[in-house]
Amino acid sequence: MNWQKILSTILHPVVMPTIGILTYFIVTANQVSIREQLYLLFTVFVTTYLFPMLLLIVLKLTKKIDSFEVSTIKERKIPLFVMMCIFLFLGRFFSQFSKYSDLSYLFFGTLLALIFVYFIFFVKVKTSLHLLSMGSAIGFFVTLQLIYNTSLLPLIIIFTLLSGFLATARLDLKAHTPKEVYLGFLLGFSCQILTYYIL
Repeated sequence: MNWQKILSTILHPVVMPTIGILTYFIVTANQVSIREQLYLLFTVFVTTYLFPMLLLIVLKLTKKIDSFEVSTIKERKIPLFVMMCIFLFLGRFFSQFSKYSDLSYLFFGTLLALIFVYFIFFVKVKTSLHLLSMGSAIGFFVTLQLIYNTSLLPLIIIFTLLSGFLATARLDLKAHTPKEVYLGFLLGFSCQILTYYIL
């Protein structure tokens, strides 16, 4: 397996929510016990990774999709709609708890971006969900700077560099065009910022 596929797998959209939550616990000073952290990580991992993977298996067995790559717009509609429902659930879930309600921005912001992606489908435009998830992560940590009045610049730089490598990987694999890569990143980033000011 070449580096492009390895990076695309590590930074896959269904993996990024778990990475985002884990990074959040590392960089914030919230007084959340290890037990609570593990519970929240488990909740996010099951809902955003295990459940979508099971869904893809079912869709493949029922011939709704040709491959797990879900490369066409038609194949992406069902998984994307399910992910929108999951992100809505997680946004509402985290907004109930004052100690980590700021995590709701991550899920509501990504939900907003996915809604835009879904409507863009109707004009036959595909978007890189890999770069959307990276843009969402960066946008989320930018909003955390505003919330906590602190600097997370080193972390934002790391995620930005990873986004560059990931964009290169997706282009090398011919999974997306440059337009689809840029559109995904910009949607992910801008929707996080927009969500912060809306909520």
